[in-house]
Amino acid sequence: MRVVSLYRYPVKGLSPERLERVRLERGAYFPADRLFAIENGPSGFEPAAPRHQPKIKFLMLMRNAALARLHTRYDDATQVLSVSGEAGSVAADLSTAAGRLALEAFVRRVLPRELRGAPKVLTAPDGFRFTDSRRGFVSLINLASVRAVAEMVGRPVDPLRFRGNVMVEGLEPWAELDLVGAEFASASGLRLKITKRIERCAATNVDPQTGERDMDIPRTLLQRLGHPDCGIYAEVLASGELRPDDRLEFLPDAQVRLPLGD
Repeated sequence: MRVVSLYRYPVKGLSPERLERVRLERGAYFPADRLFAIENGPSGFEPAAPRHQPKIKFLMLMRNAALARLHTRYDDATQVLSVSGEAGSVAADLSTAAGRLALEAFVRRVLPRELRGAPKVLTAPDGFRFTDSRRGFVSLINLASVRAVAEMVGRPVDPLRFRGNVMVEGLEPWAELDLVGAEFASASGLRLKITKRIERCAATNVDPQTGERDMDIPRTLLQRLGHPDCGIYAEVLASGELRPDDRLEFLPDAQVRLPLGD
């Protein structure tokens, strides 16, 4: 597989950030990905004893399409999240209580109809992230599969609808779904093991640029393929760096048949 692009989503449900390189550490999540979440009313999340929570407890695109109209940028060094939209902007230092309160106030002001209760900014403790899957360490999206979805629906489909970390080429459409258990390595020493398929939800129906709910991708996948899956999760077996144009080479000792594309 060839890496085309890399993305992280610092705040669950908010906009992606494109990266020029990333270092993945053994056993860890994609860096700064889903590091924060905005609680939509009390969720029961306890930072001292974090447990995976259903995504419906947080603001997220599946139910809150208006989030797509907010543009965000997170600065790792300062921990400041900058958010802008049609109704204004805010720069919030998420390492401080004052900064988190500022973001919560902004959310109440610009997204009042999306709230079931008081919004609260949550920070993931070490070793935890607000991913949809308990083992969603790194997500990979096969761009050939995205093009196949576009053929099904008869219109272009932005790969960012699938909110993946690593966009790849080199496989036939849907070939990634047969790779559970396969291992891949890059020239930097990075080693990934494919752990599971990604079951798509209604978040993919939302245009990531406009916030319009203008497709029904999960239903289309079910009708055409008999399942709602598109993309795969992987865990990091060995640390290494990844950049666009890097190759992820199949390790044949994993005993998985690999159907390659062009």
